Amino acid sequence: MTLTLYNTLTRRKEEFKPLDAENVRMYACGPTVYDYAHIGNARPIIVFDVLFRLLRHVYGEAHVTYARNITDIDDKINNRAAEEGVPISDVTTRTTAQFHADVAALNALEPSVEPRATGHVPQMIEMTERLIGKGHAYAAEGHVLFNVPSMAEYGRLSGRSTDEMLAGARVDVAPYKKDPMDFVLWKPSSDEQPGWDSPWGRGRPGWHIECSAMAKEHLGEVFDIHGGGIDLTFPHHENELAQSRCALGHDHMAMVWMHNGYLQVEGRKMSKSEGNFLTINDLLAQWPGEVLRLQMLMTHYRQPLDWTETRCREAQALLDRWYGLIADGEAGAGELPAAVFKALADDLNTPAVITEMHRCADAGDIAGLTAAGRMIGVFGQSLESWAAWRPEGLELDEAQIAGLIDARNAARASKDFAEADRLRDELAAMGVALKDGPEGTTWEIAR
Repeated sequence: MTLTLYNTLTRRKEEFKPLDAENVRMYACGPTVYDYAHIGNARPIIVFDVLFRLLRHVYGEAHVTYARNITDIDDKINNRAAEEGVPISDVTTRTTAQFHADVAALNALEPSVEPRATGHVPQMIEMTERLIGKGHAYAAEGHVLFNVPSMAEYGRLSGRSTDEMLAGARVDVAPYKKDPMDFVLWKPSSDEQPGWDSPWGRGRPGWHIECSAMAKEHLGEVFDIHGGGIDLTFPHHENELAQSRCALGHDHMAMVWMHNGYLQVEGRKMSKSEGNFLTINDLLAQWPGEVLRLQMLMTHYRQPLDWTETRCREAQALLDRWYGLIADGEAGAGELPAAVFKALADDLNTPAVITEMHRCADAGDIAGLTAAGRMIGVFGQSLESWAAWRPEGLELDEAQIAGLIDARNAARASKDFAEADRLRDELAAMGVALKDGPEGTTWEIAR
């Protein structure tokens, strides 16, 4: 079956044809490690993890390379270290470890390679020298800048006019710039800032050249897919594309550019000033990671996503039901249902996958349900560990709960419904939800 993906560069869905089916290569921009990753950062992690799983399913695990970088050279990191009065390495080590723990809880596979900017500065210098040698960059007052007018197709990826790009880039005014749009490849470092020796003096790379150099090092001069959030389309990805094409002399950096849509929270833009800024780590204290993952996959990756508590509850209810069916069915994963593959092959249509999982569950196709879930990255644990999950800070005395349930059942048997309702409310206040069924009363964590 044909795999089609939406290509931001061409503004259409296209049949995916890898440059080399024996070595399918994908790059996605990873975190800048200065703080906890927020829920918006989680969306591309999940989206491109699903794509990674799909590519491995189609081409074989040994034939797919997924590079997701760590940006550990950045002024935000420098500023955070200065605020805390600690070495920069303390900030990057701590936040990288936290990022890894958070994405593991989201059941994301580890990428094939995770390059760090600090490990690739010589490659960044070498690419900058190439750009200067080809007339696409120039040195000025310790800086090196990319000369935007030297590339005729600059702006094609984002589809923006020059005026829009000037506004979107928040251009720094500097007397040494030849053009207002020119952006930094290399900049000088003070004694307090991290720096490396270069032909232009001690300094550090700009953000955009970091990804160009790391992608080239691990995936080659031209590769198959470059992904990230839509907020990175301009200026970051536009600048990556310009640098790589001009330095290496190719028509493409990546054949397909993919971008997931924006995320908002409860209908509003997420921001600290709005009081709705959510980190992955904060949410993992309230919900299992697979709930966060499934909620995101309920919306097509290219569409805006509204993060709501109601949707989390919906995802939790689905997973509770599905985990129970899998345990009852005692079936391993079977063949991936054709309808699931068809949906994923149509530009990662995960909402259609979830619809098919409903059909499998209703039809008793437990093997198909399991295979579909694992393809999108759920069902990563046993029913016992799933059922044992508790929100952070919630302490439950199971003997006390059993006693209150017995008391409620006795009240119901004696038709003292007021007392039965009071006991249900007492349990609800403890974070316990009751389910009455033919075989008696069971309980679970209230959401």
